[in-house]
Amino acid sequence: MGSDLNIVCLGGGTGLPNLLRGLKPYSNYITAIVTMADDGGSSGVIRSELKMPPPGDIRNCLLALAYTEPLMERLFQYRFSSGTLKGHSFGNLFIAAMTEMLGNFELAIKESSKILAVKGTVLPSTLEDVVLEAVYEDGDVVRGQSFITHSQKRISQVMLRPADAKPLDEALEAIEKADLIVLGPGSLYTSLIPNLLVKDITEAIVRSKAKKVYVVNVMTQPGETPDYKASDHVKAVIKHSHPNVMEYVIINTGEIPEEVLARYKAEGSIYVECDKEVIEAMGYKVVTESVVNTANVAHHHPEKLSQAIMKLVYENSN
Repeated sequence: MGSDLNIVCLGGGTGLPNLLRGLKPYSNYITAIVTMADDGGSSGVIRSELKMPPPGDIRNCLLALAYTEPLMERLFQYRFSSGTLKGHSFGNLFIAAMTEMLGNFELAIKESSKILAVKGTVLPSTLEDVVLEAVYEDGDVVRGQSFITHSQKRISQVMLRPADAKPLDEALEAIEKADLIVLGPGSLYTSLIPNLLVKDITEAIVRSKAKKVYVVNVMTQPGETPDYKASDHVKAVIKHSHPNVMEYVIINTGEIPEEVLARYKAEGSIYVECDKEVIEAMGYKVVTESVVNTANVAHHHPEKLSQAIMKLVYENSN
């Protein structure tokens, strides 16, 4: 196994690139399927003004899988601080320029991959102009990924418009060939679930014979997953997709320094409780490991998380 393992990872935001960095040493065949619902910040402006898919999450995943000079990575992540370009990253503008020059967003990603010496493949979940909607528990509806967490209301359901958005054939082929499929970590309703709302992607995952792993977030997210336990994350994923999109659930049990927890609590975020028994009663296999980075932020540690995933794959390979 190892370098020949076909791995597919789905998500967006900061969680997916973090995972990709950790998995990169283990396989030459990693495919990242990235949400295209982003409509905020630099990506949102480029999407609106240039009528193209949002490049931000794609950029971060390309850099996570890249074997390039540190200066090149700094350049692609460089964000202008003044003038009309304020807030834009160079990498977003580069992908936008490649898209206009080549006339094709998918081709722009492939050519950018060559320039950055990317080991693996980064694919948008869809090339259609999709919009994320959320229905709150009180019945209110909000339209637009960047607005969903503003109200601090509890989310009941999210939907993708158009509901019949089609994925890339290459994404479906990658899922079909996969030995391992990893969902998350990342923002539950605004990064992970939008990929699964592309129905053909969910159906392909359900059909797949690959090991299917869901990585639960370390901390809750204000305006998105308030007070969510690990089982609440699992229930939300399968509610929006299918019970068979996962087989294993990885939950962090590593301790986080009190000063870090206090800082998160002040921002409305708390440690995700590991209610392992509830998830096991749902029919899933739960892996509890210390996979957290305890330095200054309560994020998954790329190497620890990847080691836990690979250990799971090797121990259950027969």
